[in-house]
Amino acid sequence: MKVGGFMSEKETVLVTGGAGYIGSHTVKQLLKKNYEVVVFDNLVSGNEEFVLTENFVKGDIGNRKLLNETFRKYEPEAVMHFAAHCRVGESVRDPAKYYENNVVKGLTLLDTARNFGIDKFIFSSSAAIYGDPEEVPIKEEAPKEPENPYGRTKLTFERILEDYSGAYPVSACSLRYFNAAGTDPEGELGEIHDPETHLIPVVLEAAAGERDYVEIFGSDYDTPDGTAIRDFIHVNDLAMAHISALDMLDREGENYLAYNLGTGQGHSVKEVIETCKEVTEIDIPVREGNRRPGDPPKLVADPGKGYRGLNWEPEFKDLSPIVETSWNWIKQRYNIN
Repeated sequence: MKVGGFMSEKETVLVTGGAGYIGSHTVKQLLKKNYEVVVFDNLVSGNEEFVLTENFVKGDIGNRKLLNETFRKYEPEAVMHFAAHCRVGESVRDPAKYYENNVVKGLTLLDTARNFGIDKFIFSSSAAIYGDPEEVPIKEEAPKEPENPYGRTKLTFERILEDYSGAYPVSACSLRYFNAAGTDPEGELGEIHDPETHLIPVVLEAAAGERDYVEIFGSDYDTPDGTAIRDFIHVNDLAMAHISALDMLDREGENYLAYNLGTGQGHSVKEVIETCKEVTEIDIPVREGNRRPGDPPKLVADPGKGYRGLNWEPEFKDLSPIVETSWNWIKQRYNIN
C-alpha cells in the first residue's frame, strides 16, 4: 500500500479522531506494533500535538471529497473510527448536533470506506447504549435502551454496521467502552477536553488548584454510598483492545461482533475522590449537587466475552495505578513538582 508517496509492506490503518484522547493513545500503540497509521481529525476537540504520525489529514468525516482523496492517496486496509461528539449533557440539549455528526457523517465515512473496498471497520462505541441496565454486571446481550441522544447515536451506528456487514463484504467490530481513564504512562500523551467532564481529571484538577472544588452530581442513588458507580478502564488497555480487534478481523474475518471493554469492577464517585486524595496526598474540596439527566446509577461491564473473543485483558485492573498515570499528566501539564 502507498503511504506518503512511497510503497509500504505494512498494513495501513486510517484512524478518525486520532488526535483525540482515546484515538491518539491507540495511534501510539499501533505505531509501536509497526502499523502504518493515517490520522484523520478536524481538531475541533482533538489536539494537534497528540498527532504522532506524519500522515495527518485535517478534515471532517462528513467531507466526502476529502475522504475520497485520503483513501485514494493512502490506500488503508482498515478503519478505526473514534471521531464523535461524546458529552451526554450536551447531547440532551442539542441532539441534532449528535445525530448529524455521529450518525450522518459516520455513514459518509462508512460508505466511502466500502466504496474503496475496505473490509475491516472498528467502531468506538459506548456502554451508554445500555441505558439503566436491568442487571449488573452488564453482558453484551443485555437490553439496549439508551437514556440520552449520545447513547442512541452510538446504538444507531452499531445497527448500521451490523446491517452493512450482513449485506456487504465488510467485517465490523463495535467496542463498547465503559469509563475511559488514565493517560500514557510514558507521559507523551494525556487527556485534554474543553470543558473537561471526565471524573478523574476533574478531581485531579481540583487537587492541582485549577478548580475550586469537585461537584458530585447526585448523592441519592440506590448505591452503597449514594453516588453513581462506574467501571474505569485505562486508555492504554482500550488501545490494545482495538489492536486485538484488528488482529481478530484479519484472522477470523467475522461479519459483525460487539464487545464490552471494562474491568468488571465498579467504583463510586466518592470512592474515586478518595482514591485521588490518597494518590495526590491532597485534601480535595467537594460539594454535592443534583443528578444530571441521563446518568444511570450503575454501569459495570461483564468483560468476559471480550476477554475471550479478543484474546485480551486489561493490564490496569486497580483504580490507584490508573489515577497515578492521570496525576502524573496533570502535574506535567500544570508544572507541579
